[in-house]
Amino acid sequence: MAIPLYLAQTAAEFASISPKPDHLAWMACHFSAYGTSLTNLPRHLPQKSLLILNDRTPVQGHDPEAVCKALMDTVKRLDCSGILLDFQHQGCEAIVAKAVTLPCPVAVTESYAQGLDCPVFLSAPPLNKPLSDYIKPWKGRQIWLEAALGCEEITVTENGSQMSELDFHQTGSFPFIDEKLHCKYSTEIEKDCIRFTLCRGKEELTALLNEAESLSIAIAVGLYQELGR
Repeated sequence: MAIPLYLAQTAAEFASISPKPDHLAWMACHFSAYGTSLTNLPRHLPQKSLLILNDRTPVQGHDPEAVCKALMDTVKRLDCSGILLDFQHQGCEAIVAKAVTLPCPVAVTESYAQGLDCPVFLSAPPLNKPLSDYIKPWKGRQIWLEAALGCEEITVTENGSQMSELDFHQTGSFPFIDEKLHCKYSTEIEKDCIRFTLCRGKEELTALLNEAESLSIAIAVGLYQELGR
């Protein structure tokens, strides 16, 4: 059985889509541009939903106490299962330090996870590396994993290899499958190179999440607009 997959919805998706995912994550919460706390906190959610705070609005004098109080008040009021601090930029150190002391599960992204003992949120596993190898640097930590579809091209020449990401929706057919990497692939042999095209669709992603359960990864989080039914 695969680990729980939380599907992250925007406020617009949450308002317009029914039924809701079995495991829902609210991804519309961010720092206020006009105050020192948060904006776009949910008014209601299904029980045990995940609350995601992003940093698309930069931290500019936001009060860690006010931010963490708003998060914890929302978690208690809506009976959320935990908080994901999806921070992609530096500058949130004081807020992270305060948030990880809250009495609920709080996960942080890799760039903030060093030296802490809270769950770490890892970006989507690459298509060219086994999941067990990918998570090895975080052995002993609880891991929350980003779930995403993906496609990439690897070109191999006598001088080495080069990888580039491809648009998932513009890929072709894939006659082969690598069960260890959980991806389909095709090969193309040219005069001066060999080209591998790797793809992880929904079926392969499900297999990866099944392996994640065997590796004691706690949960996965993906975008509803990509993975929703």
